[in-house]
Amino acid sequence: MNKLTPYKLLICLILCLLLWLVNLSLGSVSIPVEHLLQRLLGIPFPRSSWEIIVMEYRLPKSLTAILAGIALTISGLQMQTFFRNPLAGPYVLGISSGAGLGVALLSMAGTAFGWQFMQASGSYWSAIAAASLGSIGVLVLMGLAAWKVRDSMTLLIVGLMFGSAASSLITLLAYFSAAEELKLFTIWSMGNLGSTGWEKLGLLSGAVLLGILPVLTSVKAYNAMLLGENYAVSMGINFQRLRWSMILSTGILTGSITAFCGPIAFIGIAVPHLARLLFKTNNHTQLFPAAALLGVLVLLVCDSISQLPGMATSLPINAVTTAFGAPLIIWLIMRRNFSEEF
Repeated sequence: MNKLTPYKLLICLILCLLLWLVNLSLGSVSIPVEHLLQRLLGIPFPRSSWEIIVMEYRLPKSLTAILAGIALTISGLQMQTFFRNPLAGPYVLGISSGAGLGVALLSMAGTAFGWQFMQASGSYWSAIAAASLGSIGVLVLMGLAAWKVRDSMTLLIVGLMFGSAASSLITLLAYFSAAEELKLFTIWSMGNLGSTGWEKLGLLSGAVLLGILPVLTSVKAYNAMLLGENYAVSMGINFQRLRWSMILSTGILTGSITAFCGPIAFIGIAVPHLARLLFKTNNHTQLFPAAALLGVLVLLVCDSISQLPGMATSLPINAVTTAFGAPLIIWLIMRRNFSEEF
């Protein structure tokens, strides 16, 4: 392990804690950080309204951002290593599109079938159930494909085709849907970290923990995959087991975040590259915790920006994450091309 890695991890952890406090303090109502620190020590807020704002809205939202940052980044790192593709991300296998198709059927099929679940009470739980079923459906299809397809790149292409097919069905539903139904789906597709309360946060935490467990047992296998599938097999790695582990882990992590928060773009693709650049290592023993911390850091920054401090409105989280991720990916592609030329 690089001698500087523990210090870099510690710095990232401290920055995450500081940004978490800043995230809690920002919004339409500004709450001083010193009062937040006092509240952590058990001293009540001087205003009762601050207690409601922080405990009922901002704290669950910030914890959701932390979970989403960890889950999406770990998913992206797994896929980039397994497929040996720098542009692979947690949504490449079509899991996000499957979740989107589930919500689209729920919110936009009203014109064709008379379904109006999204406008009923408890509609948020209906959206979570629909997104989860859509993700599970694509995950099952990917599992069936994994039985037949032996080549990793072919499996990646199959996942892309599943995603394209789901996107095509979503487009058809959007074309025939009413304006109100289309608006509901569009708002969901923008991503939202603030719609999870404490009860939903408990379920999301359990799903993320379940998705991370397969990663903990596969770190050495991912290190071996850096030199290719044949090398990994020669080192005694059970390649089929690793493939199933990757599909299940990515499916659970990506599916749960998409179900509860909607699709959040670019975090899973961009942050693993950022971890490699800052920590200067390909050792997954270091990369997984580094990428997780950077995922938390980046998503907390994006969420803080999206809150538009001092204003009553907030930006869609996808607008901010895309503004961060797209330039980074373009820079990485250009940097790689130039390095290959020279």
